[in-house]
Amino acid sequence: MVHDDGAVGLDGLEVVFDDERVVSDAGVALVATLAQRLGIEALAQQRVRLRRDRPGAANAGRKVIALVYAMALGADSIDDTEILRAGRTRRLLGGWIPAPSTLGTFLRAFTFGHVRQLDGG
Repeated sequence: MVHDDGAVGLDGLEVVFDDERVVSDAGVALVATLAQRLGIEALAQQRVRLRRDRPGAANAGRKVIALVYAMALGADSIDDTEILRAGRTRRLLGGWIPAPSTLGTFLRAFTFGHVRQLDGG
């Protein structure tokens, strides 16, 4: 069970496996802690460059980290990212979690040119 009675945020959590009804999504707290310590959201915000006139270009870092969290929880489609908005997960992950439609718009903002940049290393 994840207890968040302390400070808001990942540092205020205590992960305790004291209930037989443990759910698989509780592990996102550990992934989120690692991602926060590594600064993945800030790095993505700094490095992901989309034209500002493209729909979905704003808040790239938050959208990238939401996709990371969703994949860690087993999401294999855009609709599966809805799991991040269920229960207290949104609060645990820092409040604003993009809707699946928002993440889809973000991903569609990338072009073949972006893929070629990845190929070039």
